[in-house]
Amino acid sequence: MKALYTIFYSVFWLLSLLPLPVLYVLSDALYPIVYYVVRYRRKIVHKQLSESFPQKTEEEIISIERKFYHFFCDYIVETLKLISISEAEMRKRVQFDHLEALQEEMLEKGKTFGFAYLGHYGNWEWLASFALWTKEDISAAQIYHPLRNKQFDRFFLQLRAQFGGESIPMKETLRRILTLRKQEQKTIVAFIADQSPKWEAMHHWTRFLNHDTSFFIGAEKMGKPIDAMFFYVHVTRPKRGYYHCSVEAITWNPKTMDDYQITDLYAQMLEKQILEHPELWLWTHNRWKRTKEKWLQRKAEEQKQHRNKA
Repeated sequence: MKALYTIFYSVFWLLSLLPLPVLYVLSDALYPIVYYVVRYRRKIVHKQLSESFPQKTEEEIISIERKFYHFFCDYIVETLKLISISEAEMRKRVQFDHLEALQEEMLEKGKTFGFAYLGHYGNWEWLASFALWTKEDISAAQIYHPLRNKQFDRFFLQLRAQFGGESIPMKETLRRILTLRKQEQKTIVAFIADQSPKWEAMHHWTRFLNHDTSFFIGAEKMGKPIDAMFFYVHVTRPKRGYYHCSVEAITWNPKTMDDYQITDLYAQMLEKQILEHPELWLWTHNRWKRTKEKWLQRKAEEQKQHRNKA
């Protein structure tokens, strides 16, 4: 397996040396294969788009669907490019607005942590480069869910670590944050929290893209007690190979917010961004496979079993 990984990595590395315009030619060639031949998760994508935008015609849904798969192929080649891309080129291709001012205010207010919300929107792998934009006395970290395939997990960890940010496994988030707090290390932590939680992690529901939707609440639960500042990273893609990120404050005083209010604001800001360019969100993720109706049924069954045991 290790030898196979070495072979694949070598091939990926050679491909990554190609200029992005050439890689986009490969993306254009890959698109009809993924969309028409492989038909990768097309039923899930079409179903979710149709349910999320009931006001749109079938022709409009198919148009978004095709644009999404074309971007998805761009995402693949852009991610390959990460293997060999230089810091200078990454700084040119991913720009962050207001991040410097936000860090200054973070230092002025004596905040140890800044919690950044993002979505699987645009090329989120490229956004790990935000570590290049943090001040010397502020470290950068991102929370990630380890992949089942150890070789792929290793591959993506290498990509994310090259710009200096720390990758924290999701289950170790609280422990690591408490350690950083004890060390008084000022840190901006990125949370991509828009995927579907497992049944046991579902605690709060909100309306999102015409669905009752459960969101991870871990960032809010951890951030309130340590008085972290919360902000959202709004992403646009002005043209192929370029991303513009605007940092928007959610709250400087999380302890004054109602329970789940921060999570709801994140969902609202993400939805607004998706509505601008829906093709840039990760529609292949089966976001609503666990519905509120099924969740309520499970809760009722658990309560019934608990009463029977009592």
